[in-house]
Amino acid sequence: MSRVQESRGGESEDEILAAELAALGAASGGSGRLTRLVAKAMRKNVHEIDLVMPLPFDEAVKRVAEVLGRAGRAGGSMPVEHSADQETVRVVTGGGFGGLNPVVVTALVTRSGTGGANVRLRAAAKEGLIKQRAGEKTAARLAASLSE
Repeated sequence: MSRVQESRGGESEDEILAAELAALGAASGGSGRLTRLVAKAMRKNVHEIDLVMPLPFDEAVKRVAEVLGRAGRAGGSMPVEHSADQETVRVVTGGGFGGLNPVVVTALVTRSGTGGANVRLRAAAKEGLIKQRAGEKTAARLAASLSE
């Protein structure tokens, strides 16, 4: 299965994360424009996890959409892409200390030859001076929820 791309459905992860951080900065009385500029320069913490789901493809897509939907809100569009053999779902959720760090989560669900589905789960978050590893922790948390 190919690597989940950073940009699907129009907006890249960096654009979504910068917009989310700018909104947080503006909501706290700061400059959203300056926050957006700084966010674009920040490093990303990205983590990908591959899962095999013993569900038929359509049920696996539904399960992934439900789990990700409970974790956050649609980011870009949900689903982002659709074909007969692949479906991409993207959400924005909170991670890090207090869930305040926006995390873009993208799941690529692919039909497997065994009647099941493969899922590539990618979580990306911006990292500041204090490394919270929000992408890694969010990917692990959602992978565990999908495996239940």
